Amino acid sequence: MNIDTIFRALADPTRLRIMRLLSAMELAVGELAQVLGQSQPRVSRHVGILCDAGLAERRREGSWVFLRMQGGAEQASPVVEAVARLLAIAEVEDQDFGQACAEDMRKLAAIRTAREEAAEGYFARHAGEWDELRRLHSSDSEVEKALTRALGEAPLGTLLDIGTGTGRMAELFAGSAERIVALDKSLEMLRIARAKLQHLPTEQIELVQGDLGDLPLAAASFDTIVIHQVLHFVQDPALALLEAARVTRPGGRIAIVDFAAHNHEELRDRHAHARLGFSDAQLRDLLFDAGFEPEAPQALDGEQLTVKIWLGERRSNPLSTPAKERTA
Repeated sequence: MNIDTIFRALADPTRLRIMRLLSAMELAVGELAQVLGQSQPRVSRHVGILCDAGLAERRREGSWVFLRMQGGAEQASPVVEAVARLLAIAEVEDQDFGQACAEDMRKLAAIRTAREEAAEGYFARHAGEWDELRRLHSSDSEVEKALTRALGEAPLGTLLDIGTGTGRMAELFAGSAERIVALDKSLEMLRIARAKLQHLPTEQIELVQGDLGDLPLAAASFDTIVIHQVLHFVQDPALALLEAARVTRPGGRIAIVDFAAHNHEELRDRHAHARLGFSDAQLRDLLFDAGFEPEAPQALDGEQLTVKIWLGERRSNPLSTPAKERTA
């Protein structure tokens, strides 16, 4: 990184605002344009300057381009971290910059709320046919067998099913978990799950309404976390996995079942998918950064979409394992 290039890149109010927004979450270029009230080509030019300076990085997903602040577990940069800290201080100390940032965050919150409401509306409309829709994407029976094998024969202990939907994962693991908490944000989904799981002992299963980005659960209270076909609906997967890690005991395991990266753009509009699947590198970094030690992923090829199973074990010390020793 060249310090002259970095300072030139930061010598623009719009780019300072972009960097502050990226410190909050990964964003699509179109979302940045909406927040900033500027044209997408103009915002793309600003983004290009930040990326060329090594302050931000692009990730293409179909026709969308997502941006995040440069750096992570593998490429952490003290300079980028220092810039983030400086902007956080400036937001407090500089009144004009602080007001601009507050307005940007307000607009960003509105955009995220609109997207979440669209996804929730989709869930409500299709709650009764959810299991059938899943079968259109992949073979549930094969995925369930693979997931059961992946988790192995070790006791599952207390299990949290995040985004339980119709309760299928809770039903699948009821015989091998001591206790299950099935969580979903949608009350309509929880009503369906309650009907499906009513044959289980009430002391074994608990249904909870809650947001996966702000789990209403105590820290270090679960041995196993399952996130089945949920993460591609999430605007901020990193936050969701940080919350999952928070409620996982050291040595506990997480299993994420979702689609491998794909280019089926129609799923954004038809099925409210926020993400077109995930690459192994993305999930490895998300898991590691959240505090899990990633394990080798497993793949189940389908006619159009590949389902992947990503596993991780909660580290006692989230920063204890060097990035170079991660599972590839």
